[in-house]
Amino acid sequence: MSAAGAGARRARADGSGASPLWRGAGLLALALAVSAALLHANLAAVLPPGQWWAALLHPTDGDMPQLVLRDSLLPRLAMAVLAGGGLGLAGVLFQQVLDNPLAEPGTLGVFAGAKLALALATLWWPALLIYGYEPVAGAGAALCTGLVLLLSGRSGYAPSTVILAGLVVGLSAEAANRMLVLAHFDALSDLYTWQAGALNQNNWDGVRGLVPRLALAALAAGLLARPLTLIELGDAGARGLGVSTAGTRLAALALGVAVGASVTGYLGVIGFVGLAGPALARYGGARRLRDRLLWGPVAGAVLLVLTDQLVQRLIGRSGVPTGAVTALVGAPLLVGLILGLRTAREAPPAPGPIPVRLARPWPAIGALAILALAAVGLSLTLGRDAQGWLWSPDPGALLAWRAPRALAALGAGAMLAYAGGLLQRLTGNPLASPELFGVSAGAALVVVLVLFLAPGLGPAAMLAASAAGALATLLAILALGRRARYASARILLVGAALTSLIGSVIALLLATADPRTAALLTWLSGSTYNATGTEAGLACLGAALVLAGTPLLARWLTILPLGAETSRAVGLQVARARLTVLSVAAILTGAATLLVGPLSFVGLMGPHLARSLGFSRAAEQLVAATLAGGLIMVLADWLGRVAAFPWQLPAGLVATVLGGAYFVWLMLRR
Repeated sequence: MSAAGAGARRARADGSGASPLWRGAGLLALALAVSAALLHANLAAVLPPGQWWAALLHPTDGDMPQLVLRDSLLPRLAMAVLAGGGLGLAGVLFQQVLDNPLAEPGTLGVFAGAKLALALATLWWPALLIYGYEPVAGAGAALCTGLVLLLSGRSGYAPSTVILAGLVVGLSAEAANRMLVLAHFDALSDLYTWQAGALNQNNWDGVRGLVPRLALAALAAGLLARPLTLIELGDAGARGLGVSTAGTRLAALALGVAVGASVTGYLGVIGFVGLAGPALARYGGARRLRDRLLWGPVAGAVLLVLTDQLVQRLIGRSGVPTGAVTALVGAPLLVGLILGLRTAREAPPAPGPIPVRLARPWPAIGALAILALAAVGLSLTLGRDAQGWLWSPDPGALLAWRAPRALAALGAGAMLAYAGGLLQRLTGNPLASPELFGVSAGAALVVVLVLFLAPGLGPAAMLAASAAGALATLLAILALGRRARYASARILLVGAALTSLIGSVIALLLATADPRTAALLTWLSGSTYNATGTEAGLACLGAALVLAGTPLLARWLTILPLGAETSRAVGLQVARARLTVLSVAAILTGAATLLVGPLSFVGLMGPHLARSLGFSRAAEQLVAATLAGGLIMVLADWLGRVAAFPWQLPAGLVATVLGGAYFVWLMLRR
């Protein structure tokens, strides 16, 4: 970690350091004043101010307003202070150990691991929950964070690699969690609602439980302050002063995971506070670690209290979880921090050595086409019923149910893989894909807004809206990436942050309890349940049309990766060519998102499989990626139908889990 630490320390010295103390103090005072005003208004809406002390010290039995103030609003305020402070402390510890200003419980997989572990324990090991959620959440968080550190260790824990690994591992764990919820909704529905990060309280038990844990954590952090400061000198320098660098890092990481898991165990997921607290402390002038250990938790507590009071004032005490709202603040902050990093340019994980190029690629493409058709045949004929596995050479009546799903999955997977191939060839980024760039999430956001604000639009209008959202997101990411000189890892991180932001907006819309949200949840999970024969046919037709147009794009995709100057030298109109390629990718992503939702990772896996098989030229690589993407999605849809029978798992979630495993394999191959 020392090499990455030296670079990040130089970054802070070069200009990402602190601002004058008066600015930090002024910002903190303003936030406290606004929070106090909102708190006064929220309390006064329940009980007149003159009765507050009486309600707290000498409550009247049966007086509901006094009961609400004493046992709901005030414990909620206390939990916001505790949770914000704890997450701010965890963020400071993670950032110091990894020397990474982007590290926090959410970006390192702590929250995702805790949620998945709690879901698994609820279903199959409920006895583990006898002592509460916290021990199980801690175990899951530790495993997930350990996987993130394992994957990023070979890069020297470079900031971009750590966060990229955390985001992908977290997304995969979240997909697995959603699969469990869909398969066991009755058992996990309450847990899933709680996981959204609501601060609602009905007594002081949570406060009494969290106070001693955070007090011990603060004491432990104080004892680690000096060793953590000395590891900035490097391993040799710290050892020379009697500090065990490995032991110090391990203790600080364990403490950060424990704090994050404790907060999650009591309140669910409250994202980005652990990122924003330390960032605001640095902005306010906290240069030294001991200062950040104090002001990072203070800033986190103030931020969460302010956010929660705003939620109560504008929305009410029930409904929208505060944890979903914090992402609206945290995701833009993450984008700004990513673009402001002054470390050396970092390449994303490479896909491994370039394989031997196929001498005769088109026979291999024919074999891929046969495999894709065989997968469709398998999906149509092999299934399960109450008696077990069932082979139906002549599916008959089942064809009307299975064929639209299989063909929709085939067409959507093919279009996503083609779009991923276009993005990878255009940007030269081996991890470019509609999912990691946030393009699928942008398309999904526009679809959700249209469904809520302009219901009743036809398929053509919905396709146009989805494609417009995908293109706008893609152009925004590339525009933001310009500030980072198009460093590959930075663009990926910006896309992932925008995905988190868009996801929080969608979560807020879903929290409105509109009757349409039930079908929307199924679609967002990547289901092909409601695909019609017409939609499936159009999807396959669209995939066939872009395959037929591949020769028209092949020359551009061969020349554009060589650079703008070289492209212009051979007579290519660079701006028009890039816009055309991006538009095709956006239209394909928008169409596929309408069918299978925003989750899948097929746009990443399809091009990589084509490349690993030896397809190197633009045309043959795109065709092979398209067939591979269709094959993957058809198999994912079939697995979702039979793996947990009689429950149905959406194809998008299954493909996301497979894609996350594939990403882990790519990083381990480095």
